[in-house]
Amino acid sequence: YDASLVSLLVSRMVGSHHTPHGSAGRKDEKHRRRACVCVCACVRAYLVPYLILLVLIGIPLFFLELAVGQRIRRGSIGVWNYISPRLGGIGFASCVVCFFVALYYNVIISWSLFYFSQSFQQPLPWHECPLVKNKTSTYVVPECEKSSATTYYWYRDALDISDSISEGGGLNWKMTVCLLAAWSMVCLAMIKGIQSSGKVMYFSSLFPYVVLICFLARALLLKGSVDGIRHMFTPKLEIMLEAKVWREAATQVFFALGLGFGGVIAFSSYNKRDNNCHFDAVLVSFINFFTSVLATLVVFAVLGFKANVMNSKCVALNTNRIVALLGNGIEATLIPHHINLTQVSQVTADDYHQMIDIIKGVKEDEFQKLGLESCTIEDELNKAVQGTGLAFIAFTEAMTHFPASPFWSVMFFLMLVNLGLGSMFGTIEGILTPLIDAFKVRKELLTVGCCALAFSIGLLFVQRSGNYFVTMFDDYSATLPLLIVVVLENIAVAWVYGIDKFFEDLKEMLGFAPYRFYYYMWKYVTPILLLVLLCASFIQLIMTPPSYSAWIQEEAVEKTLPFPPWGIGVCISLVVMAIMPVPVVFCLRYFNIVDDGSDGLAAVSYKKGRIIKESGRPEDDDDASLIHGKSPSEAPSPMPGNSIYRKQSGGTEGDAAPNGRYGIGYLMPSTPDTPESDS
Repeated sequence: YDASLVSLLVSRMVGSHHTPHGSAGRKDEKHRRRACVCVCACVRAYLVPYLILLVLIGIPLFFLELAVGQRIRRGSIGVWNYISPRLGGIGFASCVVCFFVALYYNVIISWSLFYFSQSFQQPLPWHECPLVKNKTSTYVVPECEKSSATTYYWYRDALDISDSISEGGGLNWKMTVCLLAAWSMVCLAMIKGIQSSGKVMYFSSLFPYVVLICFLARALLLKGSVDGIRHMFTPKLEIMLEAKVWREAATQVFFALGLGFGGVIAFSSYNKRDNNCHFDAVLVSFINFFTSVLATLVVFAVLGFKANVMNSKCVALNTNRIVALLGNGIEATLIPHHINLTQVSQVTADDYHQMIDIIKGVKEDEFQKLGLESCTIEDELNKAVQGTGLAFIAFTEAMTHFPASPFWSVMFFLMLVNLGLGSMFGTIEGILTPLIDAFKVRKELLTVGCCALAFSIGLLFVQRSGNYFVTMFDDYSATLPLLIVVVLENIAVAWVYGIDKFFEDLKEMLGFAPYRFYYYMWKYVTPILLLVLLCASFIQLIMTPPSYSAWIQEEAVEKTLPFPPWGIGVCISLVVMAIMPVPVVFCLRYFNIVDDGSDGLAAVSYKKGRIIKESGRPEDDDDASLIHGKSPSEAPSPMPGNSIYRKQSGGTEGDAAPNGRYGIGYLMPSTPDTPESDS
């Protein structure tokens, strides 16, 4: 499909999972999510599919995750254990997916840090190709001359990339240092939990909007920006019939809203009991969409300017070719009289196209041999690169033509670092909160251990072949497992827990009954659409052998190469490892190999349809369930403390839960209770 579509890198780099703006502990937390800024796939063929899937999949599932987190008051592991202990593996699968994403996502932040550090130069270091001097002459580096200055800087100076994934080439020390800095920032921000990270969210929420508006205002004053925006909104309806477009649009919905990662559930568990999470879901989803359109306008306005610059160079180059061919393949009589070829710089694009049309009409059979290009803005925009190339090649090249280009480069990469860290906070919280809820470990130790382990594994991505592993992890460790997790979440709530009971819970929690639209979405439409997308993904995986784009140094071009056999094994292993917790936990509990909750995985003990009576504790004054002296058996949803739960063997069983939900029983230690998580 169109090469001008916004890249996955920028769409994820400037999209973030949701993080709260402040925290005073779980009891008092008012969960304010910032609309994630993402350059999503809302261009050309993606605009309509993205909007449709946002309404049919994105908003219903985002509302569902917010609701179950706010209702059950636990992280992703505890939520699915509560619904059914056999489905506890969904939460662990979310943690694994979050960990895989964090591994390579922070590498992208390290790339942005490197470019940010190199932006304080005039001219920018990727402004022009480097020269090689010897005793007799000075010449441009061949690899750079065959490609471009920004492409050469990205592949050779920044990544020092190898020719294939099989050539490790050793560590790139510059990127290793940047990766260490990126993980250090994440660790320091997360070590004290969202109390500390939330304080910077006001800045990180507003700063991207300031940068985007400044970029848009500057870009609109540049020649060609309107051409880029027109290109953005010109649909290619035939592309909408391709399954790949819908699958990519659905993937973007998941990443834009943070669905399946567990971060939304973790953060919504800090909400007050009566928070209107339905309003939050709709508001955040549509602000996300319109912010994405704003960000995409900026990208295409800048790309339109770059396309005009490149088109002007194309016109000048091909006009010189016409001058060289006069009398030697092209007659001078074919050149219109008003065009002065003695001053090539004054030949406009319209003049060139007029000459080309005349020459093509007269020498139709010989035109291909002349080697003249069409030089149109549309062609230049269609050449726009995807993936990491959009941020680190196309956008950086466009900024070299800006007045005061170092300033704009600093602002752009500071925005990417800022938003990338915001995304990492949500991703790491999706790992830490469920594990703390399940195993009751210290937040500081778990945070440091998680970041240290991730940095150690992340060294794989900062070797010379590291970019190829980033592509591998992005394609196979997140997208397909994430889709499976989201499918299981929808089925768990709608069919295992029961959509009718869930609606009753929502009515009690929100104070009003949600629209019946969500009833049919959760029960029928959304799971069917997700299963169709899942089947399409498996079909594509089977029909399209895993491959990657390799940079060939001698030819200075990208080539699509198949993964070696061991690479295919790694791709399959990533998918299997991500979803393995689901069947493992199910089998362990189905065959009673591990009793429900007795091993610490569930953090609570479950008795289906019954609850264990326990008197309320005056000091447990959480506003959601223990307020007004209610005991857990009277509360509408369980509110565990920060104690270590264990299975109760001899407790007295009470009646079924009054709201029709399964109750839980636990023994409280003699120490005073604290909120469920420090995070």
